Amino acid sequence: MIISIPVVKEQLSQHFGHCQYFMFFHVNKDMKISGTENKIPPAHEPGVLPKWLSDENADVIITGGMGMHAQQLFEQYGVKVVLGAETGDPKEIVENWLKGELKTGNNACDH
Repeated sequence: MIISIPVVKEQLSQHFGHCQYFMFFHVNKDMKISGTENKIPPAHEPGVLPKWLSDENADVIITGGMGMHAQQLFEQYGVKVVLGAETGDPKEIVENWLKGELKTGNNACDH
């Protein structure tokens, strides 16, 4: 499984489409992180990031907020979206999600 997180200043970005890069966490069948990589996304335009992340084999996206159109595209691509994550260390966020302990709130995007 591959879990991706949008990152700004080494922290989870509250706004999915406005990140500096994405961290990709490779998770083994024991639900442990087996590796990470950072990737610079293409320019942010409507519909581009969901396709790009799907093409990069992301299975799960964890973010603070995301617009409805992007959510719908991810659903079409079969990528699970986890919204309402608080800003924090991406690795800790993924580890908490894997343990079922990630606390989430409201979608940080209101558009």
